[in-house]
Amino acid sequence: MSSPRSNSNRLVSRTSRAFDLLDERVQRWIWNQQWNELRDIQERAIEPILSAEQDVIVASPTATGKTEAAFLPILTRILQKPSTNSLDVLYVSPLKALINDQFERLELLCEYLEIPVWRWHGDVAQTKKREVMRKPKGILLITPESLESLFVNYGTRIRETFSDLSYLVIDELHSFIGTERGKQLQSLLHRLEVATRKHIPRIALSATLGDFSLAQQYLRPNDRESKTLVIRSDEGGQEIKIQIRGYVVRPPKIDTDESEGSLEVGDRIEIANDVYRALRSSTNLIFANRRRDVELYSDILRRMCEENGVPNEFWPHHGSLSKELRENVEAIVKNRSQPANVICTTTLEMGIDIGLVNSIAQIGPPPSVASLRQRLGRSGRRGQPAILRMYVQEEEITPYTAIQDRLRCDLLQSIAMFELLLKGWYEPPPDAKLHLSTFIQQILSIIAQYGGIRAQDAWKLLCESGPFGAMDKSMFVSVLRAMGAQHLISQDSEGLILLGKDGERIVNHFSFYTAFNTPEEFQLLTQDGDLLGSIPIDFPLSVGIYLIFSGRRWEVIDVEFDRKVVILKPSKGGRPPQFGGSGKSIHDKVRKEMFNLYSSDVLPPYLDPRGKAMLQEARTSFKMGNLKSERIITSGNDLLLFPWCGDKVMNTLAVQLIADGFRVTMEGVALNVMGTTKQEILQYFEHLKYGKLKTAVELASAVKNKISEKYDRFLTEELLCADYASGNLAIADTAAVIDELLASAADSSTKP
Repeated sequence: MSSPRSNSNRLVSRTSRAFDLLDERVQRWIWNQQWNELRDIQERAIEPILSAEQDVIVASPTATGKTEAAFLPILTRILQKPSTNSLDVLYVSPLKALINDQFERLELLCEYLEIPVWRWHGDVAQTKKREVMRKPKGILLITPESLESLFVNYGTRIRETFSDLSYLVIDELHSFIGTERGKQLQSLLHRLEVATRKHIPRIALSATLGDFSLAQQYLRPNDRESKTLVIRSDEGGQEIKIQIRGYVVRPPKIDTDESEGSLEVGDRIEIANDVYRALRSSTNLIFANRRRDVELYSDILRRMCEENGVPNEFWPHHGSLSKELRENVEAIVKNRSQPANVICTTTLEMGIDIGLVNSIAQIGPPPSVASLRQRLGRSGRRGQPAILRMYVQEEEITPYTAIQDRLRCDLLQSIAMFELLLKGWYEPPPDAKLHLSTFIQQILSIIAQYGGIRAQDAWKLLCESGPFGAMDKSMFVSVLRAMGAQHLISQDSEGLILLGKDGERIVNHFSFYTAFNTPEEFQLLTQDGDLLGSIPIDFPLSVGIYLIFSGRRWEVIDVEFDRKVVILKPSKGGRPPQFGGSGKSIHDKVRKEMFNLYSSDVLPPYLDPRGKAMLQEARTSFKMGNLKSERIITSGNDLLLFPWCGDKVMNTLAVQLIADGFRVTMEGVALNVMGTTKQEILQYFEHLKYGKLKTAVELASAVKNKISEKYDRFLTEELLCADYASGNLAIADTAAVIDELLASAADSSTKP
């Protein structure tokens, strides 16, 4: 049923050229939403997306209308040129929860336009999936893993199912670049175009991109003819209100004076108290860097609510919790009938729409500047300022504290990342790795898709025209031989490559669809059979131990090792489990900014008094060590190197030293070279300067723990070295740092 155009509706049409390009049915939907105008990113994206002549990257802050910027023109084209027996749009998302969220948003619009919307991931019923394959039409929302399953299980039907596909939409583009999963997605999108024999426009959405040229290369790799349009809008750039609070970790002290209290607890309780006072009675997101910390703070804050006789307002949210518990927390936040604070990891960093939150809290330094920007974008919508509170812990300094531990690195890293955020800089995504583990997966996948493939055709599909273009033919053959030796593949008398006995077993298991490692886990069940979530299988478990999980305390009453099930009952004791995982690598730019902060006398106004005092302590230690000019410091029988570079170069320098017999540890911003003198290290660096620096592959041979990705175990040592070198070592940048270390030593020796 059509609706009359109000004055405001006519205003949209009169002031917007892009609006006039949309199908009348889409225009009518916009009028029904009572929009007075299109957002800047929508105004600029509609025409180029509607033309379908090139790939487009749509980049703007969170909550500025990127989804509509993509789908308003996409839906217009579908309405004007509908397919017959094919899906029209494939939307790929990194998260099932984000798919569910986007499904709800698109379904309201597409139901009005009579365009089907489907979702496909591990939680969707098989009946729905079969219905998609039986009547492919409209929009399919899917994860990379489920798209992989389509190729494996419906290989012969891929072409007809997607024959008239008009667009490929990739949401949260930044989350894919430089990862095994991202390389898998590149391969799947290329294979889709090969199967359908058509060039399909790719529309990518992101709020956080540090390097648009890398994003363009990622979106359509190995295609020099492709011209990707970047539409970038800073509309919605908010006023930011921030405070960084400092805390000193001190050991608990028993005090016999009862008037002063019997127990002084460390920094976590102090942080929790400040979080409780600042955030209770409002709705906020509290980011912690580890799932263990999420559980710890959820437990402390819940008990504070109980002690004060008020309803609990603090809820945990992380990837190890069951889907039902996570969705329940999301529903509580969306409800708005009561305040809700969610303590979370990256699970709520990306664009799941949980509505307006009052502020963001960050416990510990952010993982990256890009991550901080993504998190901050969850606050301050609808014209409100974005509010950020950071709570940073540092160890107590004693007369025995080493200089590298006196520099308050977590605090300085937090300040540096915020300063870089204000300058509009984010980390560029890494995209230099060979990704041989994912290449093995893709070889197995294309064999499953086609029933077999010749080596020459696999080379053309994956390397010559596909995303593994960095691999030469020699390496390609070496990988195939390694796979053959491990019984993943075999070759018949006519040269056709088939699945080997172990390859069949791997492909036929549901875990094959993921390109990344998924560790085995125990399921955690209550006595009533309710699923709470899971913990890693290497966590020590026995009857009688106590856990903190889902923000509550439990006792283990049974462990069924054959079923990998743990039965729990409520308890008063508990400790959070170790979940594993590693932090993000720190970029060179962050360390350079930290160096500038140490060298400055400016006190950022957003630091609390203790934070300012801690920064002053760090600067005093920096000056006492003369670290502005000295990069090599003697510390007892050891040497400390301060190269002021990122983790990748630090790692390369450490591996180079270890390969030549030095004992080295990485200690924050410093490398500790044990049992050597300054003269010895300078002579060694001079030796390296004159052509003695090892190649990346040579250096990789000195690394013992190179197996990290899912299928690395099937690679030979030579291939492992090549793969590790491509993603973890930076020889040219390390050579430049060695020159800087030598220059700083020469400068200091000439000063009186």
